[in-house]
Amino acid sequence: MANPADNDNTLDDPMIFIIIGKAYETKGGEGIEMHVILRAPDDDSAVREALNALTEEGFLEADLDQIGVLTDEPPEEPHASAYQGALEGEVAIIRFD
Repeated sequence: MANPADNDNTLDDPMIFIIIGKAYETKGGEGIEMHVILRAPDDDSAVREALNALTEEGFLEADLDQIGVLTDEPPEEPHASAYQGALEGEVAIIRFD
């Protein structure tokens, strides 16, 4: 009897992603370090939604360096409130100016 494939995308809880990178408000300008925290069904969707949110905030370009799944609520701000917002379907952009 074959077992169904084990797939990380079948979790009971929503997947909350954190994407770490740098975004640019002007062409050739200095990048702004940022984290994007959002809920998505998979990493491709998370990247697409993050880029859309950055565009809506006025960023022209972004270099996304890392993506991961948050398994627990972060204990410190601003990540803790961003995590709660992501659970509610918001996309949080945390800027490190």
